[in-house]
Amino acid sequence: MSASVEENLGGIAEGSAPVLETLTQMTLNTLERSGLDEETYILTRFAALVAMDAPPISYLLTLGAADDLGVPLERIQGTLVAVAPVVGSARVVSAAGNALRALGLAEAIIEAADVDD
Repeated sequence: MSASVEENLGGIAEGSAPVLETLTQMTLNTLERSGLDEETYILTRFAALVAMDAPPISYLLTLGAADDLGVPLERIQGTLVAVAPVVGSARVVSAAGNALRALGLAEAIIEAADVDD
């Protein structure tokens, strides 16, 4: 892997890459336009990630927002239970694993930032 690719992947992990900036721009004002309350909005986005078998980085962004809003873990777990009959057990198990990987990514990013300070 070339250094520039590694740097770009590192930038994505740290949230400083143009890709994440573009994704952020895409989601601006969607909460207001949805007409949903904040918790319902986050849980709906979480359910969509489960349905799509999204990668950990996607969960990182959504679970971070859920944490910022104070969405209880029980509501996230309840969302997994609610979508399980529709998406199937394999997707729910995959989602749980990807969510845990996302939390690991968050910890790694925080540790890396602490080392740089």
